[in-house]
Amino acid sequence: MSTPLAIVWFVAVLMFLVFIHELGHFLTAKWKGVKVLEFGIGMPPRIWGKQRGETMYSLNWIPIGGFCKMLGEEDPSETGSLASKSAGSRLLVLSAGSLVMLVFPLIVFSLIYMVPRDVIVEYDGPLKISEVSEDSPAYHAGIEIGDEILTIAGTEITTLSILKEVTNESTGTEVPVVLMRDSEEVEIEMIPRPREEWPPGEGAFGITLDLGEATPIKEQESDPPWEAVSNGATLYWDTIVTTKDGIEALINQEIDFEVGGVVAGGQVTTEIAETGDWHDLMFWAGLLSFNLGVVNLLPIPALDGGRIVFVLIEMGRRGKRVSPETEGKIHLAGFALLIAFIIFVTYQDIARIFRGENLLS
Repeated sequence: MSTPLAIVWFVAVLMFLVFIHELGHFLTAKWKGVKVLEFGIGMPPRIWGKQRGETMYSLNWIPIGGFCKMLGEEDPSETGSLASKSAGSRLLVLSAGSLVMLVFPLIVFSLIYMVPRDVIVEYDGPLKISEVSEDSPAYHAGIEIGDEILTIAGTEITTLSILKEVTNESTGTEVPVVLMRDSEEVEIEMIPRPREEWPPGEGAFGITLDLGEATPIKEQESDPPWEAVSNGATLYWDTIVTTKDGIEALINQEIDFEVGGVVAGGQVTTEIAETGDWHDLMFWAGLLSFNLGVVNLLPIPALDGGRIVFVLIEMGRRGKRVSPETEGKIHLAGFALLIAFIIFVTYQDIARIFRGENLLS
C-alpha cells in the first residue's frame, strides 16, 4: 500500500471510530429519553447539516473527532436534558461511546482470522545454526554457530519439516550429522534428546536456527467463524494483558513515557503499510479503537471519564450534585488544557517526522 493510500485509510478508520463512538452516545441517549441537539462528524465549521426532528445531523470541516451534543449535560432544570436523568442512565449514556470502542476490537480481531491470510508452513533451506545451548547434545558434539545442517542419519535436510521428522525418529540414538562449516563438510556424532528430557525453551539438539537465508513457503489459511471468534477473543485478552503490563512498566519507570497523537497514528499506519499487510492494518485499527476507548474513560475533565467522575461523586454523596456552574467551569478548563496538550503532541509528532525517526523500529 502506498503512503497516500495508507493515510486515507487511517483517516477513514479514525472517522469510523469517531462515528461508532458518538453513535453509542446517540443511541443510548435516545433510548433513555435524552434530547440530542446535534450529532456531528468532524469538528466545526459545518460543511453540511440536516435537521430531522429534534436533532441536527452535521458533517464538519475538521476531520478530527466528532460530537453528540445533548441538552443540559450539566443542568438538570430542563426537561429531556442529560442531567435530569437518573445517575444510572447518565453513566450508561456517558460510557456507551467508549464501551462501543472497546467491543469493536473483538469484532476486528475475529475478522482477522476469518479473512484468508498467508501463513508460513515451511522453510526451505539453508538451515544455519545461530545459537547453541550450553550442556546440550549439540554443545557436547562440537556444533558451532554458523554451521549449516546438511544431513542427519544419511537423510538430506532441505526443509525445516524434514529436520523435525528425522530428529523425532532419531531421539535417544547416536546419529551421524554432516555440517557445512567454512565451505568444508564436517561430520559429527550426536544423540538427540527425547522430548521428556527437553529443557524449557530447547529442543532435541539444543540449537536455534537462523532462518534469515531460508525461503519461507506460505499457504493461504482462514479459520471458520467459531474458531475465529475464539482466536479473536484470545488476541483481545492478550492486548489487555499487554496494556496492563505496559502501564505497570511505566509506573515502575522501566520504560520511558511517550505519547503520540493523530499525526503519530498516521505515521504508524504508513510504516505498517510499507512492511505489513491488511491483517496488520486491521489489527492496528482494533488496537487504535481499544486505546481510544480506554483514554476516553480516563478521569480527565471534558472527556467522558471526567463527566463520569461527577456522576460517581453524586452517587457517593447520595444524590447531592456538584453545581452545574462548577462542573461546567471544570470541563471548560479541562477542554482548554486538552486542546493545548493536543497541539503540543502534534508538534512533537511532526518534529519526529522531520528528524526521520520511525515509531515501529
